[in-house]
Amino acid sequence: MARMVYCVKLKRELPGLERPPFPGPLGERIYREVSQEAWELWREYQTIVINHYGLNPADPEDRTILREHMETFFFGEEEELPEGWVPPGVGQPVKGAPARKK
Repeated sequence: MARMVYCVKLKRELPGLERPPFPGPLGERIYREVSQEAWELWREYQTIVINHYGLNPADPEDRTILREHMETFFFGEEEELPEGWVPPGVGQPVKGAPARKK
């Protein structure tokens, strides 16, 4: 049976992570308070942050930025997408779609 946690992100009891995602106090806190489902949401959001800001996860300074976004994503007041971020394809014609008539 899965370990259950009250997820601070999704505000309900859900299966938790199998182990802390990384060492240290933040990793332990995420293990105790974040569900597997919310962690998967973070992984998608993390990709947006990395691409939008051009971060290199191997760079210590960029990892610090990612950690700040992670803390805000899970434990902040509300989720905010990076400033100026636009979802791919918004405002662009869909490939294979008929052109709109003016």
